[in-house]
Amino acid sequence: MRSLVDIHRGINLKAAVAQVLGFTRARVETARWIAVRSHMGFEAFYCQPGIEGAHEKGGVESDIGWFRRNHPVPVPEANSLAEVNAMVDQWDVQDEARRIGARSRTVGEHFAIEQPLLKPVPDEPFETGVVLSPRVDRFSQIGVRTNHYSVPVRLIGRTVRVLLHASELIVYDGQVEVARHERLLAKGGSRLVLDHYLEILVRKPGALPGATALEQARAAGKFTPVHDRWWGAGGGREG
Repeated sequence: MRSLVDIHRGINLKAAVAQVLGFTRARVETARWIAVRSHMGFEAFYCQPGIEGAHEKGGVESDIGWFRRNHPVPVPEANSLAEVNAMVDQWDVQDEARRIGARSRTVGEHFAIEQPLLKPVPDEPFETGVVLSPRVDRFSQIGVRTNHYSVPVRLIGRTVRVLLHASELIVYDGQVEVARHERLLAKGGSRLVLDHYLEILVRKPGALPGATALEQARAAGKFTPVHDRWWGAGGGREG
């Protein structure tokens, strides 16, 4: 159910429609949206703008409102977008047992009747990521859409390939994955992984206490009090 709603809502997104041609159903579609439709094998049907088409997607908008009011209200707490998506998947499963109004069948039973009439999902998934080619700066970071992300220090000065998704980005050196980050939603932020800097910290251990990567590792619970005690003991022994 959610995938159909997402597709229906997606026609209003600038990522799918570049231009609405007057008060008609005609649209100038983006190349990316055309690629999605071609891969998945469906056609897009657009609502008529204005008062003439106001009734055409009322059912979908109503169902979206019901889902919002009955599930993510109050707003759920989560540590990542992946956790939120898992919650939504679970809510979808729960809704299969729901009856709409006085209908004799549940949502899941209606879908079981409709499912054999649908086209099968392609064997190969559609690659939704955008490919970018940033250069690694002297801080061992790459700039991606106003934010910065760390990569291993050995890549300083090199150009890497980034596959940017809505919730994460994957960094490749050639064909080898060298970093994977949860995407930052705000602007001007940075996401640093302490492991990416270990090579330089071996040569300059005094840089560790004030490192931003260390602060983020502590905040994420990846650099624990056990690590701190080990670091303190090592410093006392080695100087």
